Amino acid sequence: MLTFDAHLDLSLNALEYNRDLRLPVHEIRRREAGMTDIKGRAAGTTAFPEMRQAEMGLCVATQLAGCMVGARPMANWMSPEQAYAQTQGQLTWYRAMEEDGQMRQIKDLRGLEAMIDLWTDGKPNEGKPIGYILSLEGADSIRSVGHLERHWEQGLRAMGPAHYGVCRYALGHDQVGGLPAVGKELIQEMDRLGMILDVTHLSDGCFWEALDLFQGTIWASHSNCRALVPDVRQFSDEQIKALIERGAVLGAALDAWMMVPGWIRGKTTPQSAGLKLEVICDHIDHVCQLAGNTLHSGIGTDLDGGYGIEQTPEDLDTIADLTRIPDMLAKRGYTQTDIENVMHGNFLRLLKKAWA
Repeated sequence: MLTFDAHLDLSLNALEYNRDLRLPVHEIRRREAGMTDIKGRAAGTTAFPEMRQAEMGLCVATQLAGCMVGARPMANWMSPEQAYAQTQGQLTWYRAMEEDGQMRQIKDLRGLEAMIDLWTDGKPNEGKPIGYILSLEGADSIRSVGHLERHWEQGLRAMGPAHYGVCRYALGHDQVGGLPAVGKELIQEMDRLGMILDVTHLSDGCFWEALDLFQGTIWASHSNCRALVPDVRQFSDEQIKALIERGAVLGAALDAWMMVPGWIRGKTTPQSAGLKLEVICDHIDHVCQLAGNTLHSGIGTDLDGGYGIEQTPEDLDTIADLTRIPDMLAKRGYTQTDIENVMHGNFLRLLKKAWA
């Protein structure tokens, strides 16, 4: 079944982890054996061969570079200009992957429909380019509101104003408070350009203000349910209902601490928590129950987003294991149409509407 992943930090893995994503996951792990410089070494899950095995012909691929004081180097730059340069390097890698035939950027409805046709033509997936929608996780690298249009011209089609901490345009989920004046200006400029607002990582205060300000298309690329995991990183039922009312789609994430309560990063293990892949279906189901339908839940794995299999379900080896989710949903009584909605249909429908 065609799979759409709404959040993959592919360029971060290529440049910060120095991973050649054209290689199979297990070869990348072999080359990283013994390395301890960054969390998740020799434990990655995601590379192009395994994405093709998962029939992941389309995804949202990120740029990421913040100005968060005290954060680790890959997310912390001393100035917006440095952060901008980092994201431009990430964009250059995506362009190189396009030239190599590995990826193809999707910027409009025509391009989206062409990639859907390619990945549903019944032919083998090996060698097919993976379609990607460019997104920016945290807006710190946008040097000024006036610069945002340049990023749109480069193909940036979605953006989350915040990541962790106190960001330039918004507060992250771990903070308390609302949008600064410049953040409100940025969101209004996103609206003017037709950019998709990703509400993932926003503080509760920023979330509600952003929904009031923004009139365009909204999604939550990689967010789980606070009712199941009581942490501010997840969305409350009230927030989920508000997103449903706006026609948004929420991508269920596979970061272990977002899946089960009580996880202590660096201490809890998937084995000690008994965490299985099927737990993600609990979060998918919770959104569907709140909606009363299957039109607002999707997949946004965040796999290899600064961690590896030490922080994913114990029965997940690579991203190719996403192919098991349809059967898990079917056992819960979900119909074929329901499952297709979750695996790709909802996000694709949202994009088609946004770009019509």
